[in-house]
Amino acid sequence: MAATLVFGAPSLALAKNPMVGGAAMYPTKDIVDNAVNSKDHTTLVAAVKAAGLVETLKGPGPFTVFAPTNAAFKKLPAGTVDTLLKPENKAQLTQVLTYHVVPGRLTAMDIAAKAKANGGKAMLTTVQGEQLTAWKDKAGGWWLTDAKGGKSKITIPNVMQSNGVIHVVDTVLMP
Repeated sequence: MAATLVFGAPSLALAKNPMVGGAAMYPTKDIVDNAVNSKDHTTLVAAVKAAGLVETLKGPGPFTVFAPTNAAFKKLPAGTVDTLLKPENKAQLTQVLTYHVVPGRLTAMDIAAKAKANGGKAMLTTVQGEQLTAWKDKAGGWWLTDAKGGKSKITIPNVMQSNGVIHVVDTVLMP
């Protein structure tokens, strides 16, 4: 087992890959092959398919994915998800999804180190091209702020994949 930093915990803790959406996440499987088993990520999986990003996220990467749950997508204004999933909106959907992906494998410990080196905030450049800001609140929780000032909490960090890492988030980030 590898040592991982659990967000919100003051020290390193040994942890196995967490369960996500009621399913075991296997570090030997890629991002897509694990995500399809999470009952909490069916909307994300449908969106990745609609955007034509399956092959990319099954590729070698590595990728860091901030994966919104179904509940996160439900926070969007009514009709937003249905509109984004329409074929004519594929480019916009791709922009939103790639805004949740950072090149490389950034564990919680990596993000915390970047934040510490940068006055408490880690600036993460997404595949979409814009930045996310990672920061820790006073209670020890880790958050992401998007380009529009929206905030998303990292609820499950360090879900290791064969081609990267997933951090589950509670709000869809918008470029």
